[in-house]
Amino acid sequence: SEEPSSPSPSEMCPLHTIDLAAAQRLSQQAYEKITAAQEASKWDMKGHAQKAKNLLVEVNNELKLAAEAANRK
Repeated sequence: SEEPSSPSPSEMCPLHTIDLAAAQRLSQQAYEKITAAQEASKWDMKGHAQKAKNLLVEVNNELKLAAEAANRK
């Protein structure tokens, strides 16, 4: 599964997208927490943990696109 990447400073404009950057950090933290839970075998739930991680990858991608769109404005 693809891990979400944190945006580099050149990808984010702090003046216009600080909330989007914060949301990306939180989605990355959520992804990492789910991974840790999976590794500790505390949370599998019939594939739902992996599905949640996949959705967080989508969230991160959409937030990156939103930031890029805000930077072009």
